[in-house]
Amino acid sequence: MDLPAQSLEQRSLSVVTAVYNGEASLAELCRRLGEVLPRVAMQYEIILVNDGSRDRSWEVISELSSRLPTVHGLSLMRNYGQHNALLCGIRAAKYELIVTLDDDLQHPPEEIPRLLARLEEGFDVVYGTPENEQNGLMRALASRITRLTLRTAVSADVAKNVSAFRLFRTQLREAFAGYQTPFVSIDVLLTWGTTRFGATTVPFQQRHSGASNYTFAKLVRHALDMMTGFSTAPLQLASLIGFACTLFGIGIFLYVFIRYCLEGSVPGFPFLASIIAIFSGAQLFALGVIGEYLARMHFRSMKRPAYVVRTTT
Repeated sequence: MDLPAQSLEQRSLSVVTAVYNGEASLAELCRRLGEVLPRVAMQYEIILVNDGSRDRSWEVISELSSRLPTVHGLSLMRNYGQHNALLCGIRAAKYELIVTLDDDLQHPPEEIPRLLARLEEGFDVVYGTPENEQNGLMRALASRITRLTLRTAVSADVAKNVSAFRLFRTQLREAFAGYQTPFVSIDVLLTWGTTRFGATTVPFQQRHSGASNYTFAKLVRHALDMMTGFSTAPLQLASLIGFACTLFGIGIFLYVFIRYCLEGSVPGFPFLASIIAIFSGAQLFALGVIGEYLARMHFRSMKRPAYVVRTTT
């Protein structure tokens, strides 16, 4: 799917990929990108961010960048997480449009023209939404939890289309230029700069090699970070539970008072113990939610960076 020549002459494109233990797929990824990008942009670059890989990914990136002038590598000091690594690459990008995609070739580079065509309809961000996700039960469940959590920070229309295969205008990074905390969600940060989100359905492919580095626990932890780092929904939930328990307590008081007036006594230690347990649980839940927010404030007051670059090519 080639785009008009006029669009080609005016377009420049940066492709950003977070790399974690991806040595087996990087050469093929760059080869396929090298076939697609000249057809859609006059100027382009491929930015590979090594996110603390334990294999030879950095050696492969260094070799590719020495052989291909359009490939640039950044190696982080340790593993910070996919979104942190992408943020590093996004800030290093120098062209007007940015594409993010995984290093395992599940996101076909050949579908980039389709995202570009959709962007030209007036959007600032376009997601490549999979036609059918081929994940295991636990991974599918965790992805569902992540999307539901994302709705607490962004609109439901955006959350349902979110994918790691994205195309957006580089200008949007100005909205989060000063963001420097270790809790990063690229999708939430993009909503700080625009409300013009679009999506197009693209086929996702099997992993080129190896297994996914996103486990169920990591996805759930990412969902919790998004919920408490970019949304006040948990605090609102704690308030609602506290209000409900207050109403329940008032009802119990009226019940005890009326029964006392009618019968003269209200026996039942188990009943009293249950009420105490309910209220204690509600209080501990609220304190736990508040504690999560205080922890986020503590980490942000420490001004921990989202990433630290060890070296570049």
